[in-house]
Amino acid sequence: MKLLTFRTTSGQTRVAQLNSSGAVQPLAYADGRAVDDLVALIASHVALDSLLADGPVQALEAVKLLAPIPRPARNIFCVGKNYKNHAQEFTKSGFDAGQTAADAIPTDPIVFSKTPETVIAHGQRIWDAAGVSDALDYEAELAVIIGKGGRGIAKADALNHVWGYTIINDVTARDWQKRHKQWHLGKSFDTFGPLGPVAVTADEIDGGNLELKAWVNGELRQHASTRDLIFDIPTLIETISKGITLLPGDIIATGTPEGVGIGFDPPRFLQRGDVVAIEISGIGHLENEVGAIGEVGA
Repeated sequence: MKLLTFRTTSGQTRVAQLNSSGAVQPLAYADGRAVDDLVALIASHVALDSLLADGPVQALEAVKLLAPIPRPARNIFCVGKNYKNHAQEFTKSGFDAGQTAADAIPTDPIVFSKTPETVIAHGQRIWDAAGVSDALDYEAELAVIIGKGGRGIAKADALNHVWGYTIINDVTARDWQKRHKQWHLGKSFDTFGPLGPVAVTADEIDGGNLELKAWVNGELRQHASTRDLIFDIPTLIETISKGITLLPGDIIATGTPEGVGIGFDPPRFLQRGDVVAIEISGIGHLENEVGAIGEVGA
């Protein structure tokens, strides 16, 4: 099932199904309560086939789309250098502070985080960070949404803890990433986590076998498959959960393939007015324009 979150004309937040014809059907629980929070729905473990249609079907273009999870309860778990060719292009770029060619391919997952305030929806503007950074980059990634929480999750059982998947653009201020010799600050500027447009339940797609593409201003920059992940989704869940209890609604961004801005010589950083579009098979199309600070969240 494809689910999305939108804001009604009266200002309410609602969760809806995107049906097979591409129309939006608001949902309610069996007791008549409106479904208004995707994380609460996930945590309830309610069978999705028990949900009821609640109100008229609407055209997707007619609703104010929000991110599927508009404000995560916790930081987004992110994975760095998780595609071989990207790991090599990153180290070669000189922005991978302190790393050499011999260190390009990690032996264990590199995990960092982005703050909840990074999350914006399809169609909202990414802040160009004028006066703060002049090295903005894009990273198209598959995001995993946890359904069943736990600590010490075994790799063999990990996919049973996945509720579904969505798309994330792990926007990065590369100069901050390099200067501070860590990744949190440069990854966590406001609006640096476009997410969506929908979340797809795990029974509909195989997260380990999805095609991913990204364009900047219509130019194809990234094209890969999640089959190429160095550390697959079960490994990531096992690694993170060894010491951290995962909760329903937690998001794991699985890493980006080669073709990011720093992979070019010279680097091709994002500028005001640039449009980044990402597609992942079975999920959809996430598109955001880079804009001025006065337009953040527009």
